Amino acid sequence: MSDLSRKTIAVLATTGFEDAEVSQVKHAVEQAGGRVVFVAPRDGLITGRRGTSYAPDMVTADVDAASFSALVLPGGVSNADQLRLDADAVNLVRGMMRAGKPVAAICHGAWILTDADVVRGRTLTSSPTLRTDLVNAGATWVDEEVHIDDGTGVTDGATTGPLVTSRTRTDVDAFNAAVVEVFGR
Repeated sequence: MSDLSRKTIAVLATTGFEDAEVSQVKHAVEQAGGRVVFVAPRDGLITGRRGTSYAPDMVTADVDAASFSALVLPGGVSNADQLRLDADAVNLVRGMMRAGKPVAAICHGAWILTDADVVRGRTLTSSPTLRTDLVNAGATWVDEEVHIDDGTGVTDGATTGPLVTSRTRTDVDAFNAAVVEVFGR
């Protein structure tokens, strides 16, 4: 197993997140020794679709990419839709990708990547409902349990960090294994 003991991993979420895509990745990162920090657009409890709640450690207006080793973008349609409307959340995603730091998105979590304009030349997977959005933003979409894009296909040089993506919560075990492996590099 990879060692994440010197890593601070941000989980960017708001109310409406997919519970398993947060709780299980949090557990996997912590089991590997990493520290999880919850980032949300506002203070106050955020609640998942199935009732799991977390208090954010930080708000998007107060963070930058330099604060974190890696970033996780969980799904949940409402969660993803709200986050992509938050300019500070979009800037955090863009900053992480431009700094070459690993980013992992599962299900609808990949939606914000289109708003951050960081998928051109990348290969990724997601909820099948995002396929057209991602392709229109310049990505190659694949139907795989988990996909790791190491950034070698990017031609603009601006978004070269590793990108881990998965389709849905049914793929969360493969997603978590890839997150721990890639974040531990």
